[in-house]
Amino acid sequence: MSTILASVDQRTKLVGENRLELLLFQLNSQQIFAMNVFKVREVIPVPKMIQMPGSHENLCGVASLRGLSVPIVNLCKAINMPKTPLGQNRNVIITEYNRTVQGFLIGPVLSITNLSWAEILPPPNSAGKNNYLTAFTQIQHEGSKRIVEIIDVEKVLAEIVSYDFHVSKEILDDEVNDHLKGKTVLVVDDSGTARQQIRDTLNQVGVNVIERQDGLEALQLLKQWADEGKKITEEILMMFTDAEMPEMDGYMLTAEVRADQRMSDLFITLNTSLSGNFNEAMVEKVGCDRFISKFQPDLLVSVAQERMRQKLETGK
Repeated sequence: MSTILASVDQRTKLVGENRLELLLFQLNSQQIFAMNVFKVREVIPVPKMIQMPGSHENLCGVASLRGLSVPIVNLCKAINMPKTPLGQNRNVIITEYNRTVQGFLIGPVLSITNLSWAEILPPPNSAGKNNYLTAFTQIQHEGSKRIVEIIDVEKVLAEIVSYDFHVSKEILDDEVNDHLKGKTVLVVDDSGTARQQIRDTLNQVGVNVIERQDGLEALQLLKQWADEGKKITEEILMMFTDAEMPEMDGYMLTAEVRADQRMSDLFITLNTSLSGNFNEAMVEKVGCDRFISKFQPDLLVSVAQERMRQKLETGK
């Protein structure tokens, strides 16, 4: 299995080029699911696990891996798949999301496929808000076109781990927040769970949120405002964008905004579950103002306050 992921480090160069690679796998049927390779540390055989009394029903147990206690999620159960045994060919995907490491119990691993984000589509509105997909695509597999469903891992984890949206009083600047109240920010993320977490956090300091679920939708909105003669920085205080989204990723969105003089001064924060020096380098390359990891309420509000101070000082 290690040969499949042997060049993960090299694959990171695809991020920022509006491309991604997906790790394809199955659960308890012929249906194909996927996760972004960039968030996958390794794929391993099912390790020995310790059952934790009182733990969430979707957790299989906890495994000790290289000195870390790693919770293992039963992905079938977490996304409400039928209760059919996975069979003998079972594996665990070890991932890193939002500064935490966790594993997902799956069935067979199929392959890795390289795609453009333009080939990745959001779920139809008719799928409802309770589905566990962040996107889907089509691939050639064993001589035929197959649909691949990309798991909304953030939603799966949010139902297991309770995130605290409370903003610490210590970081609040009352004088700045008086000016923040009533301001609007644009939040761009393909995960409804992630958008809700940002909205619930910023609403605490009186900030309104406009949401878009991918970079192309966000860019179209900004260009519409610009075409109507509106000044972007008067319509919104700033934009928080995820890195990885269908149609257009956050890096490409930022590059497009910077290339348009009508909106090039928009304050942009990359808010992503990815982490590490690579992303910080990409921020500098495409011209984001800030990079923060997801689900840190204090940091979200701190960045909004920072942007408000800048606007008060410069008038822009």
